Amino acid sequence: MSTQPPEIVDSHCHLDFPDFDGEHAAIIARAREAGVMRMVTICTRLRQEPRVRAIAEAHAPVFYAAGTHPMSAADEPLASVEDLVALARHPKFVGIGESGLDYHYTAESAARQQESLRIHIEAARQTRLPLIIHARDADDDMTRILSEEHRAGPYDCVMHCFSSGRGLAEAALDLGFYLSMSGIAAFPKSQELRDIFATAPVERVLVETDAPYLAPPPHRGKRNEPAYTAHTARVGAEVFGMDYADFARQTTQNFDRLFARAAAWRKAA
Repeated sequence: MSTQPPEIVDSHCHLDFPDFDGEHAAIIARAREAGVMRMVTICTRLRQEPRVRAIAEAHAPVFYAAGTHPMSAADEPLASVEDLVALARHPKFVGIGESGLDYHYTAESAARQQESLRIHIEAARQTRLPLIIHARDADDDMTRILSEEHRAGPYDCVMHCFSSGRGLAEAALDLGFYLSMSGIAAFPKSQELRDIFATAPVERVLVETDAPYLAPPPHRGKRNEPAYTAHTARVGAEVFGMDYADFARQTTQNFDRLFARAAAWRKAA
């Protein structure tokens, strides 16, 4: 009998952050030991895209996405659709973002965040790559913009590190989008969030770390890393009343459906 844990995917991490300097090979090896066979590292400022791309090029299990994080929208040059479409030509570039709205600390830049978000949505349409959304304390505007834009032309999307309210969850699911479960869902006080996930179709759920942030128990308060996706996925299995292996298989299938370029790369490898 194989002792290899079931395969899962860390759909969102930040391997270019200084927290991981010089450790990429070891981090990826620990991830593999935990069953995390692929990961998507996210560029949050487009000027850093070459560094993020280099990590994906150097390590077979790593794919990447790029965009302007909403908290950086005010102090970064506004991306253009053409910029994002050009970046998306790279074969390991699998998603647009993260983009979105964050009014928790940066509400004063709401108008620019919304402009940036609409640019990223159009790039997702044109490339047919999934949009990766960050949403915090902006549920009403997020629901409105995602819905308006989807009516104007369909696109695929994942609500990364979903920790918003039930209304935004339902709106996203109604549009055919995915919800991604991070370490927040494993925190003891997150029962309300787990209840929201429990009402979602399991076929529309992903798992992630958002490393180096939001480490799940038993590592809470420490640096997060892709291997810890397994801890969140075990909680996810409990939420859906599934065996861990079945939940791992389902969320991996979900990832391959949404991030089709990553799935195609794997088949070709």
